[in-house]
Amino acid sequence: MLFEGRFIYFPEKYPGGIWEVQETKAGEGHTVPAIEDANFVSQDGVDLHGWYCTPVRGKDDTFSSHRAEMVLLFFHGNGGNITHRYDMIRWLMALPVNVFIIDYRGYGKSGGGPSEKGLYLDAQAAWDYLVSQRRIPAERVILFGESLGGAVAIDLATRVRPTGLIVQSSFTSIPDMAKVIFPFLPRFLVRTKMNSIGKISKIDCPKLFIHSPPDEVVPYKFGRRLFEAATQPKQFYEVPGASHNDTYLVGGQAYLEVLRRFVRSCAEASARHPEGAS
Repeated sequence: MLFEGRFIYFPEKYPGGIWEVQETKAGEGHTVPAIEDANFVSQDGVDLHGWYCTPVRGKDDTFSSHRAEMVLLFFHGNGGNITHRYDMIRWLMALPVNVFIIDYRGYGKSGGGPSEKGLYLDAQAAWDYLVSQRRIPAERVILFGESLGGAVAIDLATRVRPTGLIVQSSFTSIPDMAKVIFPFLPRFLVRTKMNSIGKISKIDCPKLFIHSPPDEVVPYKFGRRLFEAATQPKQFYEVPGASHNDTYLVGGQAYLEVLRRFVRSCAEASARHPEGAS
């Protein structure tokens, strides 16, 4: 479909965004992410940027490494850039985990322009940065993809061996989404596939699917179909009353506890059966 990228990707390039959040300090008794800029390069030579975030509580008191031993490799949705996910990252710090969130090519401070193949290359580059450059064992890495990022995380999980996969508010494929938005558009005209429904059964790590029935962007039924097509071990968590972009806020502490239990179970499993990085 001509110009279909304009209907899929809505990036905000630097200096657009709210980059001042990077300087947020932790108040007494509160936890915020300490943010480190990460610069790396994709296999096809595109300069990429992300944030490596670690939990900081109070003024100078950081969590000890054993409390934040797991890393979430976070792939965001199709709009904005990493700065627009700051509030969610701050929530995730309470698990506690470290979070590595990247901007795809064409987003934020990353170069190039977005495409399906390009996003997959960016995800691989982010994984390689963690396990090769930062020397984080694969068994400590959980992939987390929200919306469009769910398709990116699922694709990456077919090529590497994370210790877990979280898919939030994501779709079965781009042609399925196009059918919802443009009901009379023939599927063969949609060149971008992001065929998550065809890939999810190939992933054998523990999987957590999160979706809300009132999601106004990605139909709830797509989240259920992904879950049903996935192999065990898997679980589905429904967040009642949430829209597409406020799942974590509406879910509140119950949502956070589901994530905490999943991260803990992945950490315990990886401790029992450590494997080498892919």
